Amino acid sequence: LGTLLAVLIYFRRDLTGMALSCIQPVSTPQQAQARTMMGFLVLASIPALVVGFLARDLVELYLRDLRILAVTTLVFGAVLWLADWLGGRARTLEQMSWRHALLIGLAQTLALVPGVSRSGITLTAGRFLGFDAASAARFSFLLSIPITAAAGSWAALKVAMGGATVNWEPFLLGMGFAALAGWACIAAFLELLQRVGLLPFIIYRLALGIFLLWLVF
Repeated sequence: LGTLLAVLIYFRRDLTGMALSCIQPVSTPQQAQARTMMGFLVLASIPALVVGFLARDLVELYLRDLRILAVTTLVFGAVLWLADWLGGRARTLEQMSWRHALLIGLAQTLALVPGVSRSGITLTAGRFLGFDAASAARFSFLLSIPITAAAGSWAALKVAMGGATVNWEPFLLGMGFAALAGWACIAAFLELLQRVGLLPFIIYRLALGIFLLWLVF
């Protein structure tokens, strides 16, 4: 919920534009683009929401294993490097199609496996589809809103039904720190992309995967 708040604050102008485009008559190309982007986000969110709901017990019971985490972190770090190397750099969000949005949404379902990284796999899909790193990252962050809100709502429902208890003071404090850290990470990451691209993130993934394999063995 803290990182969700960070994304909502950072992309508040984009989100406000999308919301207004849905309740006001479209009269400018910017409004039309905002409404289309809202549709893309809805479409791209459906696969992960459906698969996440159906496979939630499978993930919790069988996939939270350090060996799986190590392998997926390493493998999908390498896949991101390959996408960044082979992917084109010409497309921007204005050139996104319904097909692009659906493919990125399908890729996001892989993030249900621990270690795949939701932002990493959607970035990877975006780069493979020819979007520049900044556009792929922007869509990835916006796409995090529905899935994170759904996960938070599901957890809140379990709390409301008595499935868990919450100590509200540390919970809210932790949420506040998560929001601050999330906002700083978004700002730093997008700035870093403009300067040096995805290479530092790729190196981090590969190094973390190797370290986790060392822990396993």
